[in-house]
Amino acid sequence: MSSEGSVEGAADPGGDGKTHSLNVCVAAGCLSSGSEKVKVALEDAVKSHGLEHECKVKGVGCLGLCSKGPLVSVEKENVVYQDVEPGDAAEIVESLGKEAVTRLKCDMESPFFTRQTKIVLENCGIIDPERIEDYLAADGYEALSKALTQLTPHDVVDQISKSGLRGRGGAGYPTGLKWSTIAKSVPDSTGRKFVICNADEGDPGAFMDRSVLESDPFRVLEGMAIAGYATGASQGYIYVRAEYPLAVKRLRTAIRQAEKSGYLGANILDTTFSFRIDIRLGAGAFVCGEETALIASIEGKRGTPRPRPPYPAEHGLWGAPTLINNVETYANVPAIIRHGGEWFASRGTEKSKGTKVFALAGRVRNTGLIEVPIGITLREVVFDIGGGVPDGKKFKAVQTGGPSGGCIPAEHLDMPVDYETLSRVGSMMGSGGMIVADETSCMVDVAKFFMEFCMSESCGKCIPCRVGTAQMYDLLCKITSGQASMQDLDLLIELCDMVKSTSLCGLGQSAPNPVLSTLRYFRSEYEEHILNKRCPAGVCKMSNEVVHNG
Repeated sequence: MSSEGSVEGAADPGGDGKTHSLNVCVAAGCLSSGSEKVKVALEDAVKSHGLEHECKVKGVGCLGLCSKGPLVSVEKENVVYQDVEPGDAAEIVESLGKEAVTRLKCDMESPFFTRQTKIVLENCGIIDPERIEDYLAADGYEALSKALTQLTPHDVVDQISKSGLRGRGGAGYPTGLKWSTIAKSVPDSTGRKFVICNADEGDPGAFMDRSVLESDPFRVLEGMAIAGYATGASQGYIYVRAEYPLAVKRLRTAIRQAEKSGYLGANILDTTFSFRIDIRLGAGAFVCGEETALIASIEGKRGTPRPRPPYPAEHGLWGAPTLINNVETYANVPAIIRHGGEWFASRGTEKSKGTKVFALAGRVRNTGLIEVPIGITLREVVFDIGGGVPDGKKFKAVQTGGPSGGCIPAEHLDMPVDYETLSRVGSMMGSGGMIVADETSCMVDVAKFFMEFCMSESCGKCIPCRVGTAQMYDLLCKITSGQASMQDLDLLIELCDMVKSTSLCGLGQSAPNPVLSTLRYFRSEYEEHILNKRCPAGVCKMSNEVVHNG
């Protein structure tokens, strides 16, 4: 499946001599809708029609339009079928090379497909994520080969710096600067440096990293290996939560195949560079997405943050200099090395280069995985790519950045989606969750939901986060139950400032953001709950009993 801005010249991995290829999405979303049964039915239909030598059926990664799954694409024909059932298999097979099955066709000219620019997702929906041969046919490991045979480590860092790539985990720290710092760091006494992939995706409504790992795991491994070469590290770790069993399975398969093919392990591609990657499973603690807590967890300790400095770049895993980037950041690296930093920097805005992967969810017609140029407006994402709000309801807000982000109202729909602008309106890019709310959502209840999440996920190490989030949740419960006063609202605002200013790590420091942004743009809803004892959206149940957090 192509898109407007897909990487130029991407190879066709289907070059096995067969005329047709039916690609069935076997990422988690479509699997949960029964795509494995669809795949089996298509295989049976191909066999019953005697087309085994002309048509192949293969499992591929996420095709993006998750709300319409199971999805099946017909390779080389620019056809994608939606809501496919096993009973549709014979009709699809019989249509090959003829007119497509109209009732199942996605509109490939719709903005959902034409307005995306795919770099990270260029292979998703095209390659089989469990076959390194497919990845190699799509220019896989070409960037690693180029780095090891044509570029010095300094050259690699220079290309990443020129690209303007910023960390896609949320903070947006310049990737080239981080790599340069690690490259200049002195190894520990045993000569070690480490590279870590932070795949501990914990934001409610976010599934970007999971989808990339399920759909194109080789790409992340290649990016990590290039990072190891550039920074002088020989060992990498992928820290992924155990709740992602399919992603873990495919990562393990990809690592095994890469080692067998000489792209990981000792003397990669017959060079002096050696690099191993191991997986560490997280138990699902949101706080372990914070880099110092993540490091502690890999070391076998309790996953709690520590004060910084020293930063991981100087004193990280087991005291050695450590590079930490997230899944999407590493997934950008192969394309940057293949095409050059300037090529990547030609997309995006002046300060926010490239593209961004978002998990579009909530009250929007086209929920799923998208990749768009940074700088696109929220209106384009929600109403063009997302198809707008269903059921004739009015758009109310879009929440970006997960529990660390904020809710952005309709008045800012025409703002560009980039790091600086999102920060100015009280939100953040985050790792890429984007949840749309319509008029049936109560914004006080939304703030309460995220505060309950932060309170539950607090590691308890520092008092401002441990106690402050609980007190803020108590106050929000009072407001949504009609038991609060305006003095309680003043106290809530005061607590927001205290927790934001004094918490140890990013979880506590950003926990007040959903409250602050909803107060900024939807204060009238708070006042309606307090003064008139009613919820404008009809979501909150007013009670005569004061609600306390137990």
